[in-house]
Amino acid sequence: MHYVLYCLDKSGYSQIRADNRNAHLDYLKKFSGAIFAAGPLLDDAGTGMIGSLLIMDFPDRAAADRFIQGDPYGKAGLFASVRVSPWRKVVPQA
Repeated sequence: MHYVLYCLDKSGYSQIRADNRNAHLDYLKKFSGAIFAAGPLLDDAGTGMIGSLLIMDFPDRAAADRFIQGDPYGKAGLFASVRVSPWRKVVPQA
């Protein structure tokens, strides 16, 4: 099942994001087969990163939670909030 992981950064934590970016990207590589889409959320100007949005395929919610717990961004305390929701693709049809 696909899950949307919607993660908002703590205000003023851009250096924490920058310091952990390479570790985060390396972590994502381990899950490349499960990633449907992933990327940063941007501020209104489209220049600053304010969070992360991932759509990933996991066997269950527990696996999605384990993924978030292992993410270097989460371990570094970057996220103010994380929301995990089941998701179904409807459009466009494959």
